[in-house]
Amino acid sequence: MNIIKSIMQVSANILSNIVFIISMYYLCISFFGFYRKKKKNIFEPEKSFALIVAAHNEEKVIQDIIYSLNILDYPKELYDIFVVADNCTDKTAAKAKAAGAIVYERFNKTKKGKGYALEWMFDKIFKMDKKYDAVVVFDADNLVSKNFLKEMNNKLCEGFKVVQGYLDSKNPNDTWVTGVYSIAFWTSNRMFQLSRENLGLSNQLGGTGCCIDTDILRELGWGATCLTEDLEFTCKLVLHGYKVGWAHDAVVYDEKPLTLAQSWWQRKRWMQGYADVASRYFLKLLKKFIKEFNFTALDCALYSVQPITIVVLGIATIIDGLTKIKNLPELINWFLNINNLNTVTVVLLIVAILQFIYTPIVLFLDKKLSLKVLFYYLIFPIYTITWIPISIQGIIDKNKKDWNHTVHTRSVSINELEKAN
Repeated sequence: MNIIKSIMQVSANILSNIVFIISMYYLCISFFGFYRKKKKNIFEPEKSFALIVAAHNEEKVIQDIIYSLNILDYPKELYDIFVVADNCTDKTAAKAKAAGAIVYERFNKTKKGKGYALEWMFDKIFKMDKKYDAVVVFDADNLVSKNFLKEMNNKLCEGFKVVQGYLDSKNPNDTWVTGVYSIAFWTSNRMFQLSRENLGLSNQLGGTGCCIDTDILRELGWGATCLTEDLEFTCKLVLHGYKVGWAHDAVVYDEKPLTLAQSWWQRKRWMQGYADVASRYFLKLLKKFIKEFNFTALDCALYSVQPITIVVLGIATIIDGLTKIKNLPELINWFLNINNLNTVTVVLLIVAILQFIYTPIVLFLDKKLSLKVLFYYLIFPIYTITWIPISIQGIIDKNKKDWNHTVHTRSVSINELEKAN
């Protein structure tokens, strides 16, 4: 029994030390999201854009995004709106055409999913007589701020080849799930994305609201057809020496899942994709870091193994707890004794600090804090804990490529949304 206990303790220490180092790294990086650099030069509109909306059975929301794109504060002759109606069985294509978009219908029962649909559409764009400086990818449930293309034009003129916009929430107050989801995205925009922009690291593509220079797309090829095509293409970019820029004021409003079940399956799909991408890119990125001392590659490599980090933290916490729990009084005395603090405990304390002190400050900075958001924030730990079983499922099912479509029903105009904000 003592041998088993010793093995468990050693295992917990090794795992927790790994997680501690990664957690401290992310914590230190996040501090750089507290401030925003002053904008560089404001450029006159000059870049041309192909705006691509990927849609699968989105008849309830497709016209809302097309309307929001039609009223962008950018010269109309410098952008066109394309909708790729992918394996649709409803009126998505007809409604998109009626709203003024250029519609391409795609039917392929074997190569299913957004990544394949985009690859197919990019090929169409390349073969057109009209040429575009960049493509911008959106989801059908999105709404887009009127200044979006002006911000993207600025970043491209600054020299960036790939740029990610700010991912906001279209429905933060619908349910507790949309509330905690929104908090996760808002804090990520500041603590993860803006911090890396300030440090000169590469940002991560978020699947929507991302702008890609067409020459880079031709040069590298898309090839990102897994369940998280955004992460896959980001890794590909970093391996080839490119960085993703960040446009904090180019806002895309995204519809969040209404129920825990919808959220669970969406996040499971993300974790499947992360595990898949990590298995193919982690060692390559790590090799690039070692060979070139490329810190951006290391940062991207660590980001790709999120599912494993989450699972390791969960396992380390459980093992550490099992080795200490004998009875409740002893547990309380142990926890109150500062000499017993180890890396697992420190990691948990860090999470607690981030949860109850750090996060509200971040929300306040972006003017997202309200009484309702504060309530959602208090139950945010429930959402956080669910990541452990979801990550385990994602790792186990990383080779499954079935795309679970999230049904979108939140029909809101961009005018209503911006007025509410």
